[in-house]
Amino acid sequence: MAAFPTDEGDSFSSSTHRGDYDVFLSFRGEDTRHGFTSYLYQALCDEGFKTFIDNKDLQKGEEISAELIKAIKSSMISIIIFSQNYAFSTWCLEELTKIVECKKNGQKVLPVYYKVDPSEVRKQEGSFGLALTTHEKKFENNIEKVLRWRVALYEAASLSGWHYEDGFPEYQFIQGIIRVVSSTKLNRTKLFVAKYPIGVDSRAEFIENLLDIKSNEVRVVGIHGLGGIGKTTIAKAVYNRVADQFEGSSFLMNVRENSRTNCSIIKLQEQLLSKILGSKEFKVHSTSRGINVIKERLSCKKIFLILDDVDKLGQIENFLGKCDWLANGSRVIITTRDKHVLTTFGNDPLIYKVVQLDRHEALQLFSMHAFNKNEPEANYLQLTNQFICYASGLPLALQIIGSDLCGRSICEWESELEKYKNIPNNEIQNILKVSFEGLDKNEQDIFLDIACFFQGMSKNYVVDILAACNLYPNSGISKLIDKCLISAGFDNLWMHDLLQQMGKDIVQQESNVPGNRTRLWCYDDALEVLTENTGSDKIRGIMLSFHKPITVTLAPKAFKRMRNLKFLIVDNVHICEELKYLPNGLRFLQLPNYPFPLPSNFCPQKLVTLEMPHSRIQLEKLFKQEFQFQNLKSINLRRCESITKLPNLCAPNLENLDLSFCKNLVECHESIRFLDKLQELRLSSCEKLQNFPSHLTWKSLDTLDISSCLRLDFFSFLFAEWCLTWPMDIIRVHGLYSYCCKNVVDLEDIIYKLPSAEILFIYTSKSRPWCEYNTFPKSYAFLDLSNVQNLDLSNVGNLIELDFLMKSDYFPVLECLYLNEINIITIPESITKFTRLETLGIRCCKYLLEIPRLPRCIRRVYILNSHSLHPQSSNRLFSQFGEFWQSRYEYELILPGSEIPKWFNHQSVGNSISIWVSRDYDYLKFYYCDVLEPKWHDTVHVSLKFNGIKFINLIPYRFKRITNMTCVGSMLNASVHLFKISPPTLSHLFQYLPFPFVLFQTLSRLPPSHDDECDSSLSLCTSPMGTNYPPPQPQVTVPDDTSHISLPKLRLGLPSLGIGSTVSEGFHLGSSLMAHYHVSDDDSDFNLYSPSKKMRKSEKEP
Repeated sequence: MAAFPTDEGDSFSSSTHRGDYDVFLSFRGEDTRHGFTSYLYQALCDEGFKTFIDNKDLQKGEEISAELIKAIKSSMISIIIFSQNYAFSTWCLEELTKIVECKKNGQKVLPVYYKVDPSEVRKQEGSFGLALTTHEKKFENNIEKVLRWRVALYEAASLSGWHYEDGFPEYQFIQGIIRVVSSTKLNRTKLFVAKYPIGVDSRAEFIENLLDIKSNEVRVVGIHGLGGIGKTTIAKAVYNRVADQFEGSSFLMNVRENSRTNCSIIKLQEQLLSKILGSKEFKVHSTSRGINVIKERLSCKKIFLILDDVDKLGQIENFLGKCDWLANGSRVIITTRDKHVLTTFGNDPLIYKVVQLDRHEALQLFSMHAFNKNEPEANYLQLTNQFICYASGLPLALQIIGSDLCGRSICEWESELEKYKNIPNNEIQNILKVSFEGLDKNEQDIFLDIACFFQGMSKNYVVDILAACNLYPNSGISKLIDKCLISAGFDNLWMHDLLQQMGKDIVQQESNVPGNRTRLWCYDDALEVLTENTGSDKIRGIMLSFHKPITVTLAPKAFKRMRNLKFLIVDNVHICEELKYLPNGLRFLQLPNYPFPLPSNFCPQKLVTLEMPHSRIQLEKLFKQEFQFQNLKSINLRRCESITKLPNLCAPNLENLDLSFCKNLVECHESIRFLDKLQELRLSSCEKLQNFPSHLTWKSLDTLDISSCLRLDFFSFLFAEWCLTWPMDIIRVHGLYSYCCKNVVDLEDIIYKLPSAEILFIYTSKSRPWCEYNTFPKSYAFLDLSNVQNLDLSNVGNLIELDFLMKSDYFPVLECLYLNEINIITIPESITKFTRLETLGIRCCKYLLEIPRLPRCIRRVYILNSHSLHPQSSNRLFSQFGEFWQSRYEYELILPGSEIPKWFNHQSVGNSISIWVSRDYDYLKFYYCDVLEPKWHDTVHVSLKFNGIKFINLIPYRFKRITNMTCVGSMLNASVHLFKISPPTLSHLFQYLPFPFVLFQTLSRLPPSHDDECDSSLSLCTSPMGTNYPPPQPQVTVPDDTSHISLPKLRLGLPSLGIGSTVSEGFHLGSSLMAHYHVSDDDSDFNLYSPSKKMRKSEKEP
């Protein structure tokens, strides 16, 4: 008689134990070796299971106990054959103890009771009790060993197993075991993760940490991200890593796709039950019954469940109900494109957002598919970089594109690159489009508007515009973010490049005729419609933008048919003929440099944003008294010389008004004082402005710029007695720019009325300095300066002492101090009391002799054209900055000087220096120093060349009218020229924020190192002053027209120091010179020297 397991008991996970054997047999040889065990062993082998039995697989001469332990550990399943004399063998009991130990690590244990009663084994009676009693006498001095055996016997006998009794056919009994082993082996086979799982392991490990398997609590982890980012792939990897640590596990694929009908949901429920309970006979008949059956049958088991690709909360509830029944220690992973599904689900799920592959990972994945190796062919490198840039770290795109290009010629690659840029790949687009198709009409419009017009713009800015279009953007944008269709970084709206391309492609598919589409952003399409007057009322937005300034002639009534036009964006395009019509329904009008008045019948009452700098706008005609502009939030009319008077704007909700450089503006209408929602008012360089209303009622003003308003008697009424009635917490002018204002003479009143000011600029005219500044700020000791973070004193010629630095409580949170063209001789030693001071800038202080030791928090010191500074002060600063070497901060030091310090051992004359960077370090940091010659008037940029590819640091030097100076920086994190180089990947850079967004996009595209060492070089390059340099570059390479300079006696230096290594293990240039650590005493030698002859010679050698 044979009793098969009725308790499905220990279920089987879907992860293969990484072992050498499928099955380990533990048995007493004298009882079963030549009978039952040999038959079972043969049956297992016949079915293809690699089975361990102790008389065949052990090599002669090896210590059997060690080999047995190894075999047990490396087996997926252990079958214990309890027989009459099993417990009399200490060898068997040691095997048993080890098997039970491995069970705790996920090994499957199947007990077989061969002609013995299971209760005798569990209760340790009969022959098992006798055997253990015998062992206790034998090992009376090591009774702990026998106790371990007793515990192991009890645990093993408590498991569900097979009971064989005389009279039952052994063959039939063994076949029952084979079926269970087969099911276990099948269920424990690994899920296929990916052909090339690049970047998967690190992300899977992170999620495994979130799961915290050792914890006994129930935990739910959500994985979300855009389509094709690798959510399912990562979930499979996690499943393979941890599934065998649970009593049951199941991975339900494509829940969204497989939940479209009631029948398909029932099939998934049955699949879940069958998988975890090991039975194929579950029928639930209805979804509601399925939920109850799942709860009843699985609530006592520690399970691991993955629900893949969920897009509705109900899909989760079909399997977990309210998720209040899961047994302790259970884990659930949910993958979804929609974060909102996770946040509305109970049980407080931990949420992990999958990010794109970094540049090194993307290169590897693309190369494996395109070249069948982890690096590209040398002659394909540039094209490879462009395809990687196009894919923007999306694994799906890298895989599809790489496979498509495999084996093709360079000519074909070039052709495909242009094709991909203009015609999206259908396979990629279909995956991405799933999320878009799940949006309602309003949300789709928001997505398409952002894709076509508002990528990278301020979120609040876009919300105001779209709200005026009745699109309810606050909730709509939130949903798009949850679905990973857009992101809001640095308060701006961003979109993956391929998603943006998908959105634009959706619009292009609306019609083959540009005039019949809803949005036009392509220059050629927009120009065709506007010159040929082929527009229609379907168009809701037009962007006419060119990569360089261009002049065009549009049809005067080109917009006549576009009654539904809401966005008109013109950029870099000069319109040379007057427009006779503009739609009154515009919400966003960006029309810079327009040289004509706006149409006389144009009255855009729904307008939200008006951007017309440098135009001939006539405000009194646009803002007619009988109309109200309730939606108008932002006006930018910089450099509009046609404006002489600011009329009543009729815009009660106006928040931003920029009239800077309106040189003919004389007065502002009285109504401006009632703009109580005004946040920013910029009137800088309005040289003729003199009449400004009094009794202002601004309650929201945040930024006020009246710089260079030479005729404005502004503060005589701004801080008049009636202003005292304003609550102090209402006056929130954080940045006050007041230099060169004619009648600003009462500094006491200015600062007193601005208790929350964070930036204080005190500038005066050279021809009319403030004589009372020689006592600043003694006469203002009563003022509240507790919020001032930046203090700038410029052209204050009579100021010869900085007595206010003697008392740090004057400026308790001061972070930046700038002293320009003042007659100070020394900086007080009390400056060390400013515990937040990070930046000290000194310029043209010709009498300055001494600078003491600065606060430990200092990070940047700039001393320009102050040549009286004593060398001892320079030594002191070099010494102090040298102490920062072991810190994790970036810093910069600029001093008067003409040569590089001695401790820079790698030096060069000219505009570049090359070094070799070893791959032995996770990351390296290094100093950089350069000396600039006199009469240097251009902007200086530091660029990095890494593995043969250059990119430009986006934060250049900008110095004008300087004489000799020495610049030293630590190459760490990000600053003016501060970097941390990490072969072979730079991904760790991005944990050190803040970075300019375009800067870390550029950094992410640096090529990795493929050799034992990588060539890295630094160079200086120039661009004219006043240029906005550099523009965002979509590719890694530097534009061909970038001019690299070669200055006589311009020297660069790099020391050889690496984190976590000695000096000799850092950079190597083939020179015998090695870096020395900084001098530490203030009296050390500061004589700077030119590169040695040996160094100059080595520079010339190839």
